[in-house]
Amino acid sequence: MSRVLPGDSLLHPARPGGPVGTGAAFGTFGELLQGVLPDGSAFLVTLPIDSWSRARFERREDLGEILVRPDGKDKARAVARLVLDAVGHRGGGVLELASELAEGKGLASSSADLVATVRAVAEAAGVGFGPAEIEEFLRGIEPSDGVMYDEVVAFHHREVRLRQRLGRLPAFAIVAHDEGGQVDTVSHNRIPLRHGPAERAEYARLLEQLGEAVAGGDLATVGRVSTRSAELNSAVRARQDLAPMRLACQETDGVGLVLAHSGTMLGVAFDADDPELARKTEYIRAVCAPLPGTTAVFRSLGRGGVWSTGTDGREEP
Repeated sequence: MSRVLPGDSLLHPARPGGPVGTGAAFGTFGELLQGVLPDGSAFLVTLPIDSWSRARFERREDLGEILVRPDGKDKARAVARLVLDAVGHRGGGVLELASELAEGKGLASSSADLVATVRAVAEAAGVGFGPAEIEEFLRGIEPSDGVMYDEVVAFHHREVRLRQRLGRLPAFAIVAHDEGGQVDTVSHNRIPLRHGPAERAEYARLLEQLGEAVAGGDLATVGRVSTRSAELNSAVRARQDLAPMRLACQETDGVGLVLAHSGTMLGVAFDADDPELARKTEYIRAVCAPLPGTTAVFRSLGRGGVWSTGTDGREEP
């Protein structure tokens, strides 16, 4: 189990400090598309959002273990140990995590914690890892989203493996309804995949269409694909809010629906620069008011935004 040193603080360490590194990773608002391909492989397409997990790691030669704050972040502790072992540091350290991403909602909170941790520990050790190397560390921990890549990607989350880089979209505002509760992503990903041949063929077509739409900035097709993905997922996990949110999207000329397929969120996406965004946001909130749960607004990371978390050498367009 992870353990916090009583009275210790990363800002004011109780003992002389060692090398310090920091790291960050964004979350993703559910998925633009998630399903199964004809070869049986599960995949998803990320929608990165401007909400973050941040990590700070202080390497301590006087410790034989990794102490974590807040307590209970055992997966982050495990991946920190993997990184230290990989770079030949046998000591321990103190890891602190802070996140803007609620857990169990489908926002990639756990994946973002792990990616931020890898980056922080690597920096403290004086090394850097690219996205593919970060995949290797996470693969030994749990199924993960592709938030180590600074763009929209198609990702094999159960295998923790990149399928395809798709590029960057203009920023969206996502007015979301949270039906409440939490979903354990690890347990969810243990559910057998029972999609038939027709569904798998449709997912393959949707993925091809989405890839072309992201590359071409075709927001109408992006929204059509993401809405269809939400509809297809209703056969796996029905949602009370799907019908009213779909109607509200049509009535407000939204880009489309975006679903957290293994979470609790369903949102209507709008162009972040829509001059009527405030009015449309209030309309969606009013539609959601009779439903159990809460509403919130997220902003996706878009072209020209700050994606300053990776080490893959990409420049801002």
